[in-house]
Amino acid sequence: MKYLRGSVIGLLGLAAGFLAVWGAMPTQAQAVAPAPGKPALFEFGSKYCIPCREMKEVMSGLKAQYGNQVEFRMVYVDEQRPLFDQYHIVAIPTQVFLNPEGKEIDRHIGALSKDEVIKKLQALKFIVH
Repeated sequence: MKYLRGSVIGLLGLAAGFLAVWGAMPTQAQAVAPAPGKPALFEFGSKYCIPCREMKEVMSGLKAQYGNQVEFRMVYVDEQRPLFDQYHIVAIPTQVFLNPEGKEIDRHIGALSKDEVIKKLQALKFIVH
């Protein structure tokens, strides 16, 4: 029993140390503001989350179709943690819609189909269809 308790305490200490070091590591965050004169859709997710992978495919299709009108950016928690903190992302996937000045004007939590995103982009007047 003592051995088990010591192992659990040791693992918790190891995990806490890892998190402390991980949080202190510098990250390579992309610029926060969208390209000048362009609205943006930031897709916050993880490479290991199944709905996030589905959203990556949706974002890729949208970029191919509407990339000249809207900036589409994938933001991964393990690569760009400061952006997650800046936008107060609490669940993934989350889509954040930014106007051309970089101000958040809407957000959605959960996966969306390509058609649902297109409807949202039209409603926000990001795209003309």
